[in-house]
Amino acid sequence: MSSNPEIDVLVIGSGNAGLCSAISAAESGAGRVLLIDSCPEHWAGGNSYFTAGAFRTVHAGLTDILPLVDNVDQEKASKTDVEPYTPADFLGDITRICVGRSDPHLSKTLVGDSNDAVKWLAEHGVRFQLSFNRQAYEIDGRFRFWGGMCLKTQNGGKGLIEDERHAAEKLGVEILFNTAAKRLILDPSTGGIRSVIVQNTSTSISSGSTPGLELGEREIFTKSVILAAGGFEANPRMRAQFLGPGWDFAHVRGTPYNNGVCLEMAIRDASAKQAGNWSGCHSVAWDANAPADSGDREISNEFTKSGYPLGLMINAEGKRFVDEGVDMRNYTYAVFGKAILAQPGHVAFQVWDADMVPWLRAEEYREEIVERITGDTLEELADQCAKRGLRNPNQFLDTIREYNKAVAAFRDENPNHKWDPAIKDGLSTQSSRRKLALPKSNWATPLTRGPYLAVKVTCGVTFTFGGLAVDYETGGVISSATDSPVPGLYCAGEMLGGLFWDNYPGGSGLTSGAVFGRRAGRAAAAHARK
Repeated sequence: MSSNPEIDVLVIGSGNAGLCSAISAAESGAGRVLLIDSCPEHWAGGNSYFTAGAFRTVHAGLTDILPLVDNVDQEKASKTDVEPYTPADFLGDITRICVGRSDPHLSKTLVGDSNDAVKWLAEHGVRFQLSFNRQAYEIDGRFRFWGGMCLKTQNGGKGLIEDERHAAEKLGVEILFNTAAKRLILDPSTGGIRSVIVQNTSTSISSGSTPGLELGEREIFTKSVILAAGGFEANPRMRAQFLGPGWDFAHVRGTPYNNGVCLEMAIRDASAKQAGNWSGCHSVAWDANAPADSGDREISNEFTKSGYPLGLMINAEGKRFVDEGVDMRNYTYAVFGKAILAQPGHVAFQVWDADMVPWLRAEEYREEIVERITGDTLEELADQCAKRGLRNPNQFLDTIREYNKAVAAFRDENPNHKWDPAIKDGLSTQSSRRKLALPKSNWATPLTRGPYLAVKVTCGVTFTFGGLAVDYETGGVISSATDSPVPGLYCAGEMLGGLFWDNYPGGSGLTSGAVFGRRAGRAAAAHARK
């Protein structure tokens, strides 16, 4: 590339939102589309690479989904139950899970475009599958999907990024890694985007004689810019500043390059208006032995530990601190990481007995991935956990014993109640005879049969919710100075603020990146053509 190339659309960020933006811009008639990322190529894909590849979408049931997937033959389809997931279902979940604070224009756009966006990705070669391993249980010979979600990409986030990158390159999108956006330059006569100052992050290059540029910097002139560089989840200073004290202890679930630099750049250089839940984030129960400052590209999402609805979560003082069965896992896993972070030592122990261990997902709990703490008796399990940070083994045992008594009392009063992990089955710890101060509202089964299993977990932060205000129709970034879109500046993915508050419905993050990336790409191409 020359030092001052003319670009029609410049996309910043190589994750799902950035690649969807680039694909959309290229197919919408933008002449030259360039995607840049500050990371080296072996870190391509942002946080999307580390996901399970789940997409939450409106659909009409199995017949609507089957044409998209490649892992279901006729025989398996005949044994598979997928209930329709309507726009009202999706909107209702967002309203409930995001405590009524989600921007209604953004949420309605996400819901309304979700089905079409998934089918658009499939047309571009993204390989979808029914998520039997994560979203279905085989009960009485039938695969029953639950939690409003059924789709994932082949090979999870790794496969998603591979397929989207292939589609982008096929459309002529150019990609540069080791290229960090440093400053946005606005045209003083129009107030719109003129260029972006970037810096090579791999080697020091000469900036030549271009005035105003430091060593290693160059100026890329462009008609439109799409910001898709993620939130500030990998920046411990910003986490402590915005999420609150203790958040610098959280483990980074994904890329170390989502450091909030582009958010601060847009606010500083383009007066971008801030929006959304800046003290909120998506965080999960994460392997306590995982790397602290970034995810592992090979192990990826397998560090997630989401089997807690099948057992108990007990902190280092030996006490429960969440209702493990308050809702389907899809609606609790993104906030339980925060609950773990608030515990002594920022850790907890997930515990199961021999009856529940076979129901745990192998990719999260196999011995090659996680340290499995075992004991033939509860006392032996407590002793083993004590060697790994459990401070009060006696309280640990008391907690489990009291729980078992409450489960038994409920079952005595409700002998016909049946355990069913595919629905909120109502098996609880709350009976007329005995109630726990902190209930387990569903899937309450006794921990009475050895050998027992425990896994030590901590908080893994995925993405932050605070971001930039946008025009929902175009993804155009709103200026705090004019309260109208900055000409030629767009936003998608985690940088978009106002959609998620406090929590989010599982799988809707990737769908948001596709929906708003697609809209931003179309709008950026149209602006460039003008």
